[in-house]
Amino acid sequence: MALPQADWLRHGLTVSGPSHDVLSFQRAARGAGAIPWQLPDLSLTEEDQLHALLNPPDGSRGLSLAAAQILASQLRSAVENHADRVIEAARQGRGCPLDLHALLPIPALILQRGPDHPGSRAWLRQHWGIVQSLRQVRLLTGMEDHHRRRAGKITYEFWSADWTPWAAILGFRAKWPSLIFDCRPDYSHG
Repeated sequence: MALPQADWLRHGLTVSGPSHDVLSFQRAARGAGAIPWQLPDLSLTEEDQLHALLNPPDGSRGLSLAAAQILASQLRSAVENHADRVIEAARQGRGCPLDLHALLPIPALILQRGPDHPGSRAWLRQHWGIVQSLRQVRLLTGMEDHHRRRAGKITYEFWSADWTPWAAILGFRAKWPSLIFDCRPDYSHG
């Protein structure tokens, strides 16, 4: 069920209901916008990259052994550094206004398996309905002057990979039964 390249679909999500509940959702939804996956041992990946650099799959001339070892090591380091930055951002970041991991956290056991493990992908499909974080999330309208109103409304825009996160929206409805979640995919962009 995973396409080789994600097909990104734009969405609008409006959350409305009692202003104090809308504000509670808005606060809970803010997070890093990144999933702090624990990557598996990258030594096998480094070895695979080394072989591909020595003997490219397209039959072209490969690198020397020394150059291939250096480049494979540098690629592994870059992946490890990126993963460490994502984990740190997930601990402290609050820059994403609608973070599925903040609202419906992935259990630690699933995070330890890594993003490509079949069990991880199954958990994401079951609880989020998608297998990647939302991208380009924007809060279009917020809760201005929420103390004077009994009803509130906020609107988000985001892109999701391959599908609408219906399972996540069902999870939101279960956690915030007083709120109305109106999610609309936009098929005209893409």
